[in-house]
Parts: sequence; C-alpha cells; structure tokens
Amino acid sequence: MNVRGNVLPLDRANVDTDQIIPAHYLTGIETTGLGKHLFTGMTGGPELLAAHPDASIVVARENFGCGSSREHAAWSLADRGFRAVIAPSFARIFFENAYNNGIAPIVIEDAHIARLLEAKSLEIDLEAEAVTLPDGSTLRFELDPLRKEFLLSGGYMAFLARKRAAVRAWLERRDSSVLPDAKETRFSTSM
Repeated sequence: MNVRGNVLPLDRANVDTDQIIPAHYLTGIETTGLGKHLFTGMTGGPELLAAHPDASIVVARENFGCGSSREHAAWSLADRGFRAVIAPSFARIFFENAYNNGIAPIVIEDAHIARLLEAKSLEIDLEAEAVTLPDGSTLRFELDPLRKEFLLSGGYMAFLARKRAAVRAWLERRDSSVLPDAKETRFSTSM
C-alpha cells in the first residue's frame, strides 16, 4: 500500500497534543469533525494549513505528539486527510494512537528530516518500508510487523473487523466441543 501526497512541513520539535488539537475541542467521542480544529493550538498553525491545503503527509522534528494523552490528536489528523506523519521520534501514546487510527507514524533519522521538510510531495510504500522523494532517492524505515498489518487494514478497528468471521468461527468450534453435561453444569451453584 502506498501513501502518496503533498507535505505539510512542520519544522518544529515537541509538537504536543494541545497544539495538534486544543483541549477545549475535546467535548465528544466522535472521530469525525475534528479536522477543522487541527493545529489551532499552535502559533501559525492555521496559516500553515491554509498554505498547504492538499497536504496529506506531515513532516516534523522530534517528539511529535507529546503532552496529554488524547486520541483526538490522531482523529483530527485523519479527519483532515493526513495519512502519515514523518519524524525522528514520537511520543509513545501518539505513536500507538496513530497506528490504531490508520495514520502511519514513520520514524526517519533526524539527519534526513531537512530534506523531507523541503519536499513538496512524497511517496511512502508501507509494504517495502520506504519513502521516495521527488528526486527519486529513497529512505528506509521499519514498522512493527503487527502494527504494519493495522496500517494496511486502515487502522486497528478495521483490522479487527476483518477478523470478526474468524473469531466467530473459533467461538462456534469451541462451544460445540464442550460436552453437553459440562455446558449444563458449568454455571451450576448447587453443591
């Protein structure tokens, strides 16, 4: 699966979740509608988004997504159409939330970030674990194998949805293998 898109160059370190989406917008648990508030907690954030309206890949400096634990940060990025964030490092909770919501958190060495910030567009091949720049050069990255499956499925919930039939079949097999007497006495309270 490839993620092709224009870059939102966010030449900052320690972009926290309150800069990604301020806490006063976190009044619900809906995953949609939050994109309109993306980066409104960051000085110059709305202007940066306006200057890159078709961006779908964020490139930032280290420790992206630090601060308060809020899945809303990943939801707001996804709702705005972002499919990947590239940075030298991520805060742990944002890293997990990105995977779970189908946003590829791509770790690239700090030495290469300046080139990526200058790129107008990028192509990310999740299967091959490579980022291709407009000049044709390629940078490699690594994804955790299970989380890679999440991304290729569209996020953790989509990954689980694909497994629903297999889980139901397993439950049926398990339930049918229990002896009839055991089913009846399993919850018996008499002694």
